[in-house]
Amino acid sequence: MPKVLSCLVTLLFCVVAIVAAVPADAAQVRIKDITDMEGVRSNQLIGYGLVVGLTGTGDRLTNTIFTRETLISMLNRLGVNIRAQETQLQTHDVAAVMVTADLPAFAHGGSRIDVTVSAAGDASSLTGGTLLVTPLMAADGEVYAVAQGSLVTNAFIATGAAATITRNVPTNGHIANGAIVEREVPVDLSHRRTMSISLRNPDFTTGTRIAMAINRTFGSDTAHVLDPRTVMLDLAGQDPVATLSRVGDLLVTPDAPAKVVVDEASGTIVMGDNVRISTVAIAQGNLTIQVTETPEVSQPAPFSNGTTAVVPRTTINADTGAKRRLGLLPSGATLRDLVRGMNALGVGPRDMISILQAIKADGSLQADLEVR
Repeated sequence: MPKVLSCLVTLLFCVVAIVAAVPADAAQVRIKDITDMEGVRSNQLIGYGLVVGLTGTGDRLTNTIFTRETLISMLNRLGVNIRAQETQLQTHDVAAVMVTADLPAFAHGGSRIDVTVSAAGDASSLTGGTLLVTPLMAADGEVYAVAQGSLVTNAFIATGAAATITRNVPTNGHIANGAIVEREVPVDLSHRRTMSISLRNPDFTTGTRIAMAINRTFGSDTAHVLDPRTVMLDLAGQDPVATLSRVGDLLVTPDAPAKVVVDEASGTIVMGDNVRISTVAIAQGNLTIQVTETPEVSQPAPFSNGTTAVVPRTTINADTGAKRRLGLLPSGATLRDLVRGMNALGVGPRDMISILQAIKADGSLQADLEVR
């Protein structure tokens, strides 16, 4: 009996230790939402074709030579010989385009995929056009799909005598289910004995948690971490498809390094929850001088010999930031403390960027600062 009680106490302490190791507000996610499976991937396709049926918004054949040559070659293949009259081509209803698509994993012959169509010449709009049969090739030069169909651009151009309004991008269109898969990319999982799981955000801690979650479900030797990005699975003696399905639904708590990302062009700042600040004092105040000119007109009295004159009136305001106080952030301050302190000082995003750079230079920002 004492031995059983001792085991129960030991188990209780282990459970408490595991619960305490995970933050209370940590969010759990499925493994398949933060990882990719080895060999299960999409492939990029590209093709060159023609869009017809435009209302005078296509390529100018006198300027876009490749559009004219493509149109002549297509008509010749259809039995229309216009080589002798090619200089007389003046149509503006045809445009040369580049067609792109992603061939998803496990796509079978006859299935359909979406395509994106983009103008390659000087066409002003592809609205209302129809893409002619266009083979789509992969990096190996083989044709994997054929695209054709009517474009949707979700854009328009309204032109008047003195103004023009353009909404969205009229030279870029989309065809839902616009391509038929002609060749498959074989992916056989039934005979796999091992499988690598690739983390989208490499991290040793996250990889270790994934391996622990898998081993708790399938056995202690099922998964092990190879590097911060890769977790290797042993599928020997198991159904690979069923095992991968169960692995993808397991919940883990991902970890992320402390990082601050700053985009100076847009004034955007993104900080993770693990960002910490050492003890630092922050003072922010800019000298702002505003000069306003409001000239006034002085009129002479009636029937006098005076002249009308412009009298200058100048107003100057100076703000030295004297009302702003020195803020103190104690050691170990969190993201919430930093944001609250910056807001109390009335600091905007632009000024906060300079403050973060200064804190990093001082060595008080315990995080990686990435400036884009």
